[in-house]
Amino acid sequence: MPRTKSAAKVGRPRAADKDKTERGERILNAAEKLFALHGYDGVTLRTLANSAEVDVALINYYFGPKQQLFDTVFARRAQILNEERLQALELAEQEAAPNPISVEKIIEAFLRPLEVAQESDDEGWKNYCALLAYVNNSAVWGPILMSKHYNAIVDRFVQALRVALPDAEDADLYWCYHYMSGAMSLTFANTGRIDKMSGGVCRSDDFKAAYDRMIPFVAAGFKQVCG
Repeated sequence: MPRTKSAAKVGRPRAADKDKTERGERILNAAEKLFALHGYDGVTLRTLANSAEVDVALINYYFGPKQQLFDTVFARRAQILNEERLQALELAEQEAAPNPISVEKIIEAFLRPLEVAQESDDEGWKNYCALLAYVNNSAVWGPILMSKHYNAIVDRFVQALRVALPDAEDADLYWCYHYMSGAMSLTFANTGRIDKMSGGVCRSDDFKAAYDRMIPFVAAGFKQVCG
């Protein structure tokens, strides 16, 4: 007759797994904040370990070398954003059927989830958006991480734009996306520059105002260049 494990022994692995998950999340959250503030090169594993209150060896044990950790931090919320964007696009397509979805609705499906992220009470999303601005404007990390984690969703939206703008050339579509990406990055960065330029009339942390204007602005640009 096989021996049965005691309840205490059965419970130990679960407690250990919970502790490991909590430590892993603590490392990722601390890394996200530090990378957003200081960039990849400005963060040491010792600084990160102190911030996360873990041993340095645990960082490598859970996530591998620093570059792999950076990728994991960047990928974690990219997946969430991509799912939100895809759901918004598919819903807009269903609502428009049997007609093609409008350019405005395509751009809104792409941009509005970013507004929701920036408005979140979760400090992690604010850190991630700052990190996204850093990576998107980096000649080193942009081609690697943006391509790896965002190209597939961009391709899906470009395909929707091809349907909405049947006379558009691919070069024009991708240039227009390039310009939109620049506007997104400046909004992610939340630098406060527009506050000073406008004398306080505009605020860089007024994300609803930013996206309410960015969506029709970008849509008009696509239609002008690609129409």
